[in-house]
Amino acid sequence: MQRPVFKPSRSMIVVAVVALIALLAAVSWLRPNPSPEEIASPAGRPVAEIAPATAAAPAGPPWRYGRTDARYTVIEYADLECPYCRAYFAVLKRWIDTHPEVGLQWHHLPLPMHEPAASKDARLVECVGEAGGHRAFWQAVEWVYTHTRGDGQGLPEGLRYPDLAPAAQQCLDSDRPDVVIRAQSVAAAQANIKATPTLRLQDREAGKTLLLHGPVEGDALLSAIDLLAAGGTGEPPSKEMPAESIGDMPR
Repeated sequence: MQRPVFKPSRSMIVVAVVALIALLAAVSWLRPNPSPEEIASPAGRPVAEIAPATAAAPAGPPWRYGRTDARYTVIEYADLECPYCRAYFAVLKRWIDTHPEVGLQWHHLPLPMHEPAASKDARLVECVGEAGGHRAFWQAVEWVYTHTRGDGQGLPEGLRYPDLAPAAQQCLDSDRPDVVIRAQSVAAAQANIKATPTLRLQDREAGKTLLLHGPVEGDALLSAIDLLAAGGTGEPPSKEMPAESIGDMPR
């Protein structure tokens, strides 16, 4: 006897397909969203593993320029009314641009002979940086050096920083920049640093530092880096090294 063969109708097939699509959609909806670590790159590695090493530094002092992962850091103790600092500023930044193994860090040191203008300038660049980040800070330093009369005379009367953000003005109306500037000045005094510009070269890997007086030419900076690199590991006391200066710069 021949057994009856079940043949689904076209309407039953359509209903089954619709039910399957609905089931797949429900499973996809219930699955949690993948984390950034689960999203693979074209090379098959998680995104976190291929993130650039030069991620932006957090906004706020210490203000940094150049690669954040650089082995060496030049800390410049500077006064915004110091004419030698002004002449050296662009030179040092250009040198940092061509040496990615070295980063730059700013350290306020308003000199008593240039007060109160030096601290007033420092307050301005601190607050512009607080409102706009590292790039804004360095732009403000450049603007001050371009417009100040120097030697404690300050900015021309009536001159205002262009497009000053409301957040920067709120900072200027507070004592936040004074706290930063005072702390950095005290730290410089404790390190017996009294002149500007003074540079402290740091080797992050070896944990060593080298103190350089006056505006330092590129060759002398490279020699200082070689000296630190040859010193091996350890934490010896900071050393002072005489350096070539640009022009006849007083100590």
